[in-house]
Amino acid sequence: MFSIGDFAKHGRVSVRMLRHYDAIGLLRPAHVDQSSNYRYYTAEQLTRLNRIIALKDLGFSLHQVGTILDEQVSVEQLRGMLRLRRIELHSVVEEAAARLARVKARLRSIETEDGMADEIVIKSLPAMRLATRSATAPSFDPQDIGPVVGPLFQQLCDQITPTGPGLARYCQEPDGSITAHVGFPVATEVPGMVDVPAVPRAATVVHRGSMDDVLPTAQALARWIDANGYRSTGLPRELSLACPEDRGQWVTELQEPIA
Repeated sequence: MFSIGDFAKHGRVSVRMLRHYDAIGLLRPAHVDQSSNYRYYTAEQLTRLNRIIALKDLGFSLHQVGTILDEQVSVEQLRGMLRLRRIELHSVVEEAAARLARVKARLRSIETEDGMADEIVIKSLPAMRLATRSATAPSFDPQDIGPVVGPLFQQLCDQITPTGPGLARYCQEPDGSITAHVGFPVATEVPGMVDVPAVPRAATVVHRGSMDDVLPTAQALARWIDANGYRSTGLPRELSLACPEDRGQWVTELQEPIA
């Protein structure tokens, strides 16, 4: 038998927790010394303790845990419950990470509100003939656009040999969704070729880093356009100047048509 201290150590719980479980009848000691009132546990009781902790981590109350254990949940049933909970927790973590990324992007936008003006250049954009693929994203938020545009570029790269940087263009649909068109110049004609017309005048700025973090740069461009008496005539295009494996090292030119 183990003393309550040793049992707590082997079970990776606190003595205080074991005393509480005893008090509510969830995990009674195997033996209590009548003279000293010391509690003693057996190795077999680790099985029940593991189930208690697992079910509690699944979100069940201690009262519910007791009821479930009294119904003798099988190992396979418990394993299935844990798998489901793991999936739920992964989803929560991913949502929290995405929320944190959005907060960071907004913070960077606030911090750079007065910067980047010197980096913006007005120029004309030549007509291009591109091998193109298209798909729809629910919104123009970087978190929605990225998972759509990335696979399109990869699909094209698997099918063709580009002869120049990739271009992403966007069109807002009546329902608010965004149709993304991505393309590369190629040496020979392939299925899906599209003629992209020239743009007489565009305000451009270079964004360095992952496109998940493009919001501050895009908003700096929008503020500059408004402050200098121009009007945007379309969503900004994205010309991929450098796309190494490290997304933090990407270099992308934002090109917003203006009038």
